[in-house]
Amino acid sequence: MEEIIIRSATLEDVPVLLHFEQGLITAERPFDPTIRAGHVQYYNIPVMITADHIQLVVAELDRVLIGCGYARIEQTGRHYLTHTQHAYLGFMYTEPAHRGKGVNRMIIAALEAWALERNITEMTLEVYYDNKSAIRAYEQAGFSSHQINMRKPIPTHTAASVSGSG
Repeated sequence: MEEIIIRSATLEDVPVLLHFEQGLITAERPFDPTIRAGHVQYYNIPVMITADHIQLVVAELDRVLIGCGYARIEQTGRHYLTHTQHAYLGFMYTEPAHRGKGVNRMIIAALEAWALERNITEMTLEVYYDNKSAIRAYEQAGFSSHQINMRKPIPTHTAASVSGSG
């Protein structure tokens, strides 16, 4: 049986992680009209690998990387919450040929263990509202919807007409 290993990313993994990043961007473009056309980069991966407050992990199968994800410790900035810090998860990616094998859940479990070692008791992530398969996967991993982040594009003719009135 195939054994998937979750380990910390290394600088030697950067070329594959850059490929994963482009796969993630390609997957997100249909859900987000605000992503620029052409080449886009979300992350500074070498910095993420070496930062103390970030844990970037990879999933490996037969010495081939098949997925990744990170946890970043963030201050909540909200004095009224029960926790002052949380682990923000991102860069959650699994190669298409390996989806449905529990890779994402294994990555989340490793990141959760890392967060708990640092006394972090809350994890958050963002997922596009229309990305139903990702929402189901995160719900199966124990996440629940908490807030909805909404957006509204402002047409340029509206902005011009408002500034022109007086």
